[in-house]
Amino acid sequence: MTRVIPVPQQFDDRTFDQFARAYSAPSPEEKVLFDAHATQWASPYGLLGLLVAGQAWLDRHKVHPLLTLPEDRDVAHYWARAGFFRYAQEFFELHGKVPKVVASGTSDVLLEVTPVREADDVHAVVDRIQDRAQTIVSHELGLEAQATMGFAMALSEACQNIVEHAGTGGWVAVQTYTWRRTLGRRVAVIAVADAGVGFRRSLEATQAKRFGDRWSDATALEAALIQGVSRFRDPGRGQGLAGIRRYVSRWSGKLSVRSGTARIAIVPPWDDDVPLADGLPDFPGSQVLLIIPAAQPAK
Repeated sequence: MTRVIPVPQQFDDRTFDQFARAYSAPSPEEKVLFDAHATQWASPYGLLGLLVAGQAWLDRHKVHPLLTLPEDRDVAHYWARAGFFRYAQEFFELHGKVPKVVASGTSDVLLEVTPVREADDVHAVVDRIQDRAQTIVSHELGLEAQATMGFAMALSEACQNIVEHAGTGGWVAVQTYTWRRTLGRRVAVIAVADAGVGFRRSLEATQAKRFGDRWSDATALEAALIQGVSRFRDPGRGQGLAGIRRYVSRWSGKLSVRSGTARIAIVPPWDDDVPLADGLPDFPGSQVLLIIPAAQPAK
């Protein structure tokens, strides 16, 4: 018997827990179908989460899960333009016709789904996006020029988190689009995800004793994001997420980090997320989301 895991119609950070709940539900079946036939839209965060689910399932069961492609060809074409299928075919048995796409000079996909496995990959990602950072920050978002360097820094630090803490590779993707839900403005979205050990296990050796019985996914995220701790004892380590936090706060952005059964967020006034959510459906690795909004139009 095949177990079906539905991919939400609107697959982003808001519906991610719904997907994680279906993924983590106990089941004796090793054959599973990720059903995306009715999916109408997926953010970079959703696409990377789907890759994480496929990799983790394959690693655990040694059987390729099935994935049905979206019936909406426009949606499937976007997934192809975003580079999703290039890596999905490693982990999934794909059901449906993968669209062929031709590179276009105009696209809201600023950085396709890109693997991050080692420090050189992080440098390559930053080099690829650096030339477009000025356009993103100044023209797309209307922010001051000094925000450009911070954008590249935030992207670099989010990717570096995979290299230093995941224990496995991951992916990054960057896109711009209009955030209609609560903002009505253009945003730049950076999504970074991996199927690694997660924050709690990464920090356990150096931090668990200090927290005692309170040690959990939630306290590990608080330690990493708010206190700036690291599994490395070198002075200055652990400041990556703190630097991202300062950047998104300065430009009224959002930072969300999910790992295991918890999610922590720096929530701007325009969003209604909670700062800390615990007891969530368990999900492999860690998922980082940065949202930088366009400047408020002058009145």
